[in-house]
Amino acid sequence: MAPMSAPTSDLAAARIDVVGLRRLLDEPYEEVRDETRERLVRLGVLPPETLSVLPHEEYRELVLTWAQQLAADGGTGLGFPTEYGGGGDVGGSIAAFETLGIGDLSLLVKCGVQFGLFGGAVLHLGTRHHHDKYLADILTMELPGCFAMTETGHGSNVQQLETTTTYDPDADQLVVHTPTVSGRKDYIGNAARDGRMAVVFTQLVVGGESRGVHAVLVPIRDVAGRSRPGVTIEDCGPKTGLNGVDNGRLSFDQVRVPREALLDRFAEITDDGEYFSRIENPDKRFFTMLGTLVQGRISIAGAGISASKLALSIAVRYGERRRQFGPPGEDAEAVLFDFRAHRRRLLPRLARTYALHAAQQGLIDGLHEAFGDFAESEDPGRDRRELEAAAAGIKASSTWHTTDTVQGCREACGGAGYLAENRFAALKADTDVFSTFEGDNTVLLQLVAKGLLTDYRDEFGDLDPLGMARFVADQVFETVIEKTSARQLVERLVDAVPTRDDDAGLLDREYQLELFRWREDHVVAGVARRLKRGIDAGQDPFEVFADVQDHVLTAAWVHIERLLLEAFDGLVQRCGDPDLREVLDRLCSLHALAEVERDRGWFQEHGRLSGERSKAVISTVNRLCDELRPHAVDLVDAFGIPDELLAAPIAFDD
Repeated sequence: MAPMSAPTSDLAAARIDVVGLRRLLDEPYEEVRDETRERLVRLGVLPPETLSVLPHEEYRELVLTWAQQLAADGGTGLGFPTEYGGGGDVGGSIAAFETLGIGDLSLLVKCGVQFGLFGGAVLHLGTRHHHDKYLADILTMELPGCFAMTETGHGSNVQQLETTTTYDPDADQLVVHTPTVSGRKDYIGNAARDGRMAVVFTQLVVGGESRGVHAVLVPIRDVAGRSRPGVTIEDCGPKTGLNGVDNGRLSFDQVRVPREALLDRFAEITDDGEYFSRIENPDKRFFTMLGTLVQGRISIAGAGISASKLALSIAVRYGERRRQFGPPGEDAEAVLFDFRAHRRRLLPRLARTYALHAAQQGLIDGLHEAFGDFAESEDPGRDRRELEAAAAGIKASSTWHTTDTVQGCREACGGAGYLAENRFAALKADTDVFSTFEGDNTVLLQLVAKGLLTDYRDEFGDLDPLGMARFVADQVFETVIEKTSARQLVERLVDAVPTRDDDAGLLDREYQLELFRWREDHVVAGVARRLKRGIDAGQDPFEVFADVQDHVLTAAWVHIERLLLEAFDGLVQRCGDPDLREVLDRLCSLHALAEVERDRGWFQEHGRLSGERSKAVISTVNRLCDELRPHAVDLVDAFGIPDELLAAPIAFDD
């Protein structure tokens, strides 16, 4: 088979400004990201395959030591108020965290548990007395902690957790109890070995009445590492990956803690022993509480993107070095990237990684705006709710992309990619859990779809099919249909583009954007129609929702695809270097048209692409891959991964 050489084009005339592109990708947190890279190199964070030879406990000890060193070096507290030793920079903290993803992912998760989940819960769910008592020690890791939400029998459905906390007015104490095996706290990071305190999510009972899920601080070990009375701790044992993290199980047998252990930002037990919350609606109170923890999903999205960057950096470099086959009758062999099939394997994934990076930066900006002043607002507001929905969708999209990209890169490197020293084995193992961590991706897409169907989130509980179906039947249908009718102008724009085998219109960004917007509106309107039709027919609302669940997930997916394209286009527009902007513009078009190619059956079914036009999409994707090939190495080098952390031998000439 002869290689398909990339044609010469104006884009290939000169190398792009890699340093300038890296600064564009890193802004506005260039200094934070550079400092994090330098810290990882300075600490000697070893590639994961080296760690696989360590005994289990030694690996855990090493990860703990790294985390402590990062904390001592000031690299983990950016997201906390300065008065407790933090940096007062919420956005910078996420940028620093996701940059840890180019190193050992057990270290990343260890830091995520300690500073993002445990420390974040104390910061966002607690009040001044909790902050004064605990935050400084959390930031220095003098107080290692856990985030105990998931139970053996309940993961995503947090409202139905079984662990109870009952207020005893005579002793003025809270009694924490695990009533069943399924109520045991499961898969809790830091629990098996290092944690001394846990934020425990539990059903609060005051005055004999259940008040819903609240968070309570419960000591689980003393300073010597012994379990506290009434606390049972088990080790989850070896996992598929992330074995430097000590996941464990926690059970509580009538464990007593002071009333002040309740994290009481949104609800309190008064000195008179009465339950009080300024948010009267229990569902609204619950979702407001969980909304403050959106940082976890944004962090995991960023970690997944970093892992994709690492995999692509190795595979793209290898693709420009490894030789095989060659033109018939000639002795010379061709490099892998001379083959169109290889370009198609890697470059669309690279383009999507750029799109996700741009969208992730938007999430970081939104998080910084929402939480940057550490204010204790009780009403999250529309902007906060939109941030939560976007975080859910981008987390799902980015972590599924990570799984796909790591596997695609491994295959693109052949047998060399199967060697542990070349990183893919550890990347596959360590990132696999990301698709269910901080929310199962499929469940998260349903959360996104709910936000599309209504702007009135308080009308029904999170992922409540009955409430969703009824509300859509009453109000949302007309709104969505009106919005779809307003897209007639869009349809005229789409129809105006010629259907001959001509890619000029395909590269028009407005055409691409309107195509994605039209698809989103059409799919969401279809979900609304099906929900209304089922309700009008008198069907059970739960069954109606279950029947359209596939359609609901599609609506969420196409919504996120539109957000990604808009974010990538925004990145292109921010680029001030004309030559660099031209390369990014083509990369953005590759991302857009690769998605159109993937879903071209849907676009044809719905009259948006003719047969000839669909063929033109394929040929244009090919041409874009050819034109971008000379810049592939530069595009991954702009991720700024130091050679010491890239580490894979196949990524280097020698």
